[in-house]
Amino acid sequence: MQGTIYATPISEMDLKVMEQSLSIIELDRDIHKITIQQQEANIKAAELTEQLADKSRRIEDSRDRAGKVIAAYYMGERESLLTALLSTDSLSDFFTVLDYYQLISERNQDILNTYTKEYTALRATKEELDQTSRELENMKQRLIQQRDRLVTLQESVESSIRTSADPEKLRQMIQELTNYWKNIGFYEVRRYFKALSQAMADFPEYLQQYDDSLSSLQGGYTLTIRQEELNQFLRSKNQLLSDMTFEFSNQRMIVQGSREELKLGLEGHYTIESKPQNALIFHIDRLVFNGMELPDTTRNELEQEFDLGFYPQQLVPFIEATEVAIRDGEMTVKLKLSLKSSR
Repeated sequence: MQGTIYATPISEMDLKVMEQSLSIIELDRDIHKITIQQQEANIKAAELTEQLADKSRRIEDSRDRAGKVIAAYYMGERESLLTALLSTDSLSDFFTVLDYYQLISERNQDILNTYTKEYTALRATKEELDQTSRELENMKQRLIQQRDRLVTLQESVESSIRTSADPEKLRQMIQELTNYWKNIGFYEVRRYFKALSQAMADFPEYLQQYDDSLSSLQGGYTLTIRQEELNQFLRSKNQLLSDMTFEFSNQRMIVQGSREELKLGLEGHYTIESKPQNALIFHIDRLVFNGMELPDTTRNELEQEFDLGFYPQQLVPFIEATEVAIRDGEMTVKLKLSLKSSR
């Protein structure tokens, strides 16, 4: 923020207070989001509870009818029909009894099948309700945790404002930051993430431009991504990314950029995931907006919404990543042949 919106320099202490106020905005937004999710989950739980009661009533009826069918088999009614079938005097009588026997058998099988289907549906609904109940409990705990964090931050900010050299000026800067973040900053950060995510979706084109980045080894390949080439590739995909610099260093990818009044810093690492498919997933460790670090809630939300990873089988079919390492200036990914393919 220093040197962008405000003409006068901002002290480290004031910057820290403003960072806390930014975290308050984001925590409050996360609390609102959890509250909405809770309301939706409660509605879903109520609907599932009603469905469960209805299925339970229907399955009771199916169980009774299925029980009578099974009992009939053991009480000899089936054998009586077979006896009648074998004791007919004419061919026409035989086929008449056979048709009757088949109709009864089919009807009985329908009853047993209906019971099986309704029992399976009942069990699936119960599992879905249990899952929703667990999600509600997790939301409840998360909501309690976020509210506690919010109260602590609010108390800290208020205390810092009261003891600052110029409380009114600090309150004004916090208000300006709040307005800027809510009206511009929040959307600009998301715009950068969207551009980066769209560029990473085109990553298979990287090999077309830099075909020497993939080298074969016994039983697999090594993919070497050099930061100079990655910068060229990503900037070519979106003009917005031309303001950003991508750097590989010490097991981290570091992204920095600035435009007009916005300055963005991003730091994260890659992990190899197997499910739902083999992928290199990017995890955000730090996110800095105009010199202020955004809270984990914002990082997690952006990480979930915008996919910054890439998928080896989109580069070469029948391979999967087994190891990833980042050193100064480059990232290397070891790939092995695999019978599984996402195609």
